[in-house]
Amino acid sequence: MLHLNIKDETSRLKAVLLGTAESCGPVPKPEEAYDPKSLEHILAGTYPKEVDMIQEMDAFSKVLQKHGVEVFRPEVLPDCNQIFSRDIAFVIENKLIKANILPDREKEFEAILHVLEYIAPEHILNAPEEVHVEGGDVMPWNEYIFIGTYTAKDYPDRITARTNKQAVDFISEQFPDKKIKSFELRKSTNARENALHLDCCFQPVGRNKAILHKNGFLVEEEYQWLVDFFGKENIFEITADEMYQMFSNVFSISPEVVVSEQHFTRLNNWLRAQGFTVEEVPYAEIAKQEGLLRCSTLPLVRE
Repeated sequence: MLHLNIKDETSRLKAVLLGTAESCGPVPKPEEAYDPKSLEHILAGTYPKEVDMIQEMDAFSKVLQKHGVEVFRPEVLPDCNQIFSRDIAFVIENKLIKANILPDREKEFEAILHVLEYIAPEHILNAPEEVHVEGGDVMPWNEYIFIGTYTAKDYPDRITARTNKQAVDFISEQFPDKKIKSFELRKSTNARENALHLDCCFQPVGRNKAILHKNGFLVEEEYQWLVDFFGKENIFEITADEMYQMFSNVFSISPEVVVSEQHFTRLNNWLRAQGFTVEEVPYAEIAKQEGLLRCSTLPLVRE
């Protein structure tokens, strides 16, 4: 059995579901793109090749295994992009919550049923239909749960808006002992301004540090709350271009070990200066789909 346990973003990782790039299908048509960054690369003819993405995910998997993490993979579905396992479900404490994602991605959840067999059924929650939520917007952090959302009236018209007000309410009801802190994110069809998920503009690292991008937040007070919470001296503020490259979407194996993209020189130097061990992997091709290391993982058990 798997005893789910996720209370934060950085405690030592014991078990994780890592997505797969195998059989991810042909290059999507422009009208099939889920996000502005993928669309940009489809139109430019620079959309990533399956063989390159498989190599990148293998490199990530090897780093996880090197650190003693049990790595599960989804069943490979033909011609289906299954890289971003963070979107389909997420764990808070000992509960796995099935995300209500874009309807044509439903089969991605079915491809992880062999992993769910190790989890007691009463620990798997299905959100009601009106609850829209993706794991990239949900971050347990000790007594808090941070949630990225978008509550403006044009929510239904924005394909980049993934987590709604009903999701914030649902998570509050399921975890009454937690303090829920939600953040309005900037949604845009311009890939350089769009914060697709909370982890595209913010992520805690270590025990008390964070990576942050001010312009990802619609409400300055909410951004400022995070600055005050972590302390200015503990924050690595990224530029608009670094947000576009997904600098905040690294992944913590433990409070001391962070997996990062090999080209994130400025961030990786800062992390090392703070005393972190930085495991660098190539992930620039996968990044073209507006997702990176955190997006491709579904942590199941941390210490």
